[in-house]
Amino acid sequence: MTMNETLTLALASGAGLLLGAMFFGGLWWTVRKGVSSKWPAPLFLGSLLLRTGVLIAGFFVVAGGHWQRLLACLLGFAMARFILTRLAGPPIEFPGVAAKKAGHASQS
Repeated sequence: MTMNETLTLALASGAGLLLGAMFFGGLWWTVRKGVSSKWPAPLFLGSLLLRTGVLIAGFFVVAGGHWQRLLACLLGFAMARFILTRLAGPPIEFPGVAAKKAGHASQS
């Protein structure tokens, strides 16, 4: 592998990180806004379509017909998911929304 190919794959991985940050950051924003929205369904659907469209277009552009670039981009995307889930911390509790937790069911 030449230096040019290594740089190209590193840039593709970086692009995957950015695409992942956009995708999962957009998902985080949608969930935060959606729980208090008057119309959550259109918000979630619109967000899904926008995030997925940008992601697929980004993968297409970055790959440029090379599977190695696509794989590097997907790796960056997966790394972004891992990083952002660690940074986000534990799930937040919303007042008035009951959450069921596994293993903590009441004994009757």
